[in-house]
Amino acid sequence: MQQPQDPPITGPPAPFEEAPRVGPAARRGPATAGGEATAVGRLAGTVERLRLELDRAQAHSAGRAVVEMGVGVLVERLRCGPTEAAGQLESLAEQAGVSALALAADLVNQAAADQISALARAFVEEAAVPPDEPDEPVAVRLRSTEADALAGGDAAAAARAMLDHALRPLGVAAVAIWAAHPDLSLSLAGSAGFHEEEARRWRHVPPGVPTPARRALDERAVVGYPTLAEASLPSIGQHEIRGGRLAVPAGKGGRLIGVLELCWHERLPERSQPLQRQFEALAEVAAATLESGGGRGPHPPDASDAQFEELRQLTDGLLDPCMVLRVAPDGEDVPPPFVIRHVNPAFVDFAGRPTAAITGARLLEAYPLAAEPGGLAEKVEHVFATGEPFRTPDLRLAALVDGVPLVTRAQVGISRHGSHLAVVWRLDDGTPRVARLLQHAQRLGRIGGFEEDLHTRRIAWSDTLFELHGLPSTAPPIALDQLPEHAHPDDREAIGRFLRTLLHHHRPASTAFRLQRADGVTRHIRVVAEPVREAGSGLRTVRGAYQDISAQHWTEVALAATRDQLAQSEQQAAERSRLALQLQHAIMPPTHGPLDLPDLRVGVRYRPAEKDHLVGGDWYDALPLPSGDVLLCVGDVAGHGIEAATGMVALRNALRGLAATGAGPAQLLGWLNSVTHHLTDSVTATAVCGLYRPGSRRLRWARAGHPPPVLLRGERATMLPQLGGILLGAVDQAVYQEGELVLEPGDKLVMYTDGLIERRDESLQASLAGLTALAEQARTAPSGGGAGGGGAAGGADGLEEHLDHLLRYSNADTDDDTCLVGIAVR
Repeated sequence: MQQPQDPPITGPPAPFEEAPRVGPAARRGPATAGGEATAVGRLAGTVERLRLELDRAQAHSAGRAVVEMGVGVLVERLRCGPTEAAGQLESLAEQAGVSALALAADLVNQAAADQISALARAFVEEAAVPPDEPDEPVAVRLRSTEADALAGGDAAAAARAMLDHALRPLGVAAVAIWAAHPDLSLSLAGSAGFHEEEARRWRHVPPGVPTPARRALDERAVVGYPTLAEASLPSIGQHEIRGGRLAVPAGKGGRLIGVLELCWHERLPERSQPLQRQFEALAEVAAATLESGGGRGPHPPDASDAQFEELRQLTDGLLDPCMVLRVAPDGEDVPPPFVIRHVNPAFVDFAGRPTAAITGARLLEAYPLAAEPGGLAEKVEHVFATGEPFRTPDLRLAALVDGVPLVTRAQVGISRHGSHLAVVWRLDDGTPRVARLLQHAQRLGRIGGFEEDLHTRRIAWSDTLFELHGLPSTAPPIALDQLPEHAHPDDREAIGRFLRTLLHHHRPASTAFRLQRADGVTRHIRVVAEPVREAGSGLRTVRGAYQDISAQHWTEVALAATRDQLAQSEQQAAERSRLALQLQHAIMPPTHGPLDLPDLRVGVRYRPAEKDHLVGGDWYDALPLPSGDVLLCVGDVAGHGIEAATGMVALRNALRGLAATGAGPAQLLGWLNSVTHHLTDSVTATAVCGLYRPGSRRLRWARAGHPPPVLLRGERATMLPQLGGILLGAVDQAVYQEGELVLEPGDKLVMYTDGLIERRDESLQASLAGLTALAEQARTAPSGGGAGGGGAAGGADGLEEHLDHLLRYSNADTDDDTCLVGIAVR
């Protein structure tokens, strides 16, 4: 079948220009002569739809991570399983009239102690949102950014997450995360909003380049410029994004490790206090990414050079250390200077330095001793000039480690590849390892070596000693016989004994003294030295080391003070535990005789925690009310210690007072929730509240996040329904579901706290099922003594023996308080 001839296409189609004109009618219309354009429009519409679905999926993924963190907070607070915690989150969000994502972000903010939670609290207190603030809460956007950044695992993913979730709604066009290095250089760890070629060009910023990020690090403060042109500073994207710039230092634990740079197309907007806090919170996320190792970027910006890329891939496959050299771009000298452009993964610097200190440096800067006659630099220049490969099984390599020459022998091969040179060496000894050990030992131990010729008075110091003594590297070293002049007057006698032992008795010696530096700083120093005798000339040289032991000295001082503080803290903690235990026993004694109430017989058991510092907030109450009803309740305040005990007293007394109003149990828990939320300091609790009406034997009850009671009727034990109701104190207003039950003579009702059933290796449902089985066993168990501490007569209904049986055979293993209330209907 012949196809209709289409007019010739003179240029590529523009599908994204057709997409806005493709509506539902166009998609339903028949194919015509313009059918090809319609097909292109369909394709554009499909691409646009898929892009929107991808954006929604990414947003949902980050939001889902925040919700899961919120569920985790509820699991810890409610001490329940993930499924029940997720249900509580949905129920609470519905009652509060907010989304589950917003509520989860608030819960995470309450549990965390970081910039984001502080920012969320500030927004709630100030109730001020910038005019350009989107409808989505700030806490949700920042938590979504954090979740997406952590899921990505590197700085590039963190930059994209910041731009997509938090910064694009604020008008930010691009983001750059810079990693700071000890040599004052910067590297682009991650970016978003810039062209790929621009990011490659700014992969590395050498020391001394005055960029906005460098200024922020130098000033240790946020630096902003209305426009980049007015700042007259170079930076990434300076030709495409010329608007405002903001550089925010990023650090961890008081140490700056990078900078977050934000770029606008327009002028820098006015920086309000809420916006400033948002940017600081995002800088904290960037610092966390850099600290976790996510700041390693791609290859150098000029990796697009095909010839270099091919050579790089070749050298990366070698098992021997290899450097790739090229002539310095500004090198016009003869012979030309060479720059170390790349080192392969197997590269080992025989001077023990990290590869980051080698890459990008000039060859003679990294290895100045390579300039010696017949050395490595001479061989490199010869190969580059002639193109003739060089091979030798034995070449002397030398480097300086803290001013001390370090020499090794190696097999070396040099070959030219276009404008580049490949230098491969194989070290025959452990020189790199020894050099690294030397550097690390001097750095970590703050130690430096010296050698003094007693005849010529020549003194050699390692570089560390100049820093230790507070002297510039150009200053003359301090001779041993001048040491008393730089020491504290009280330590000069000890130094005198040290010098006599060393110089007169020619024996090794050591001493500790206080060094008074010229800059006014006093350091505690240990000096160790030994004489070096030469045949026929006696004592000529002294070698030794100085070590800064200030940290050790002050640690010993601090330890002595800490021991005193610890003894005082232990005494205070023991006193608090004793007071908490006395308060708990005064309100709820471990032993309590049965209570005879109208139509009821009530037995109670209270088993405190085995450890005094775990005194908890479990409580119970059985009280006749003026209305004729009987109040029956059990509760558990979260936490341990004096705070939990005082919270328990407050809630128990508050419920007694509220019950006198004659309100139902659901209303009583609602009021008690408001009391817990407003009148206590960060207290949460669970409770079961029941009102029993004598005569009709009608029991109305409600629960607030507490395990439901167990009903024993005949030979069967059943768990009462799990009525809806969140724990006390979590929110301001809460609604509780109320249940009703008519009891029969001979029925027993058991109310308890989670210390009776909770196990670390079982779910809550499994523990509840075990309790019902144990309760049924107790119906048929023979009468015995009171193992639970009651010791009272069991009575005709066997209530006391039943409670003792539950306590004796409970398999809980959390060492928590246990409160048990049994009600027998007569």
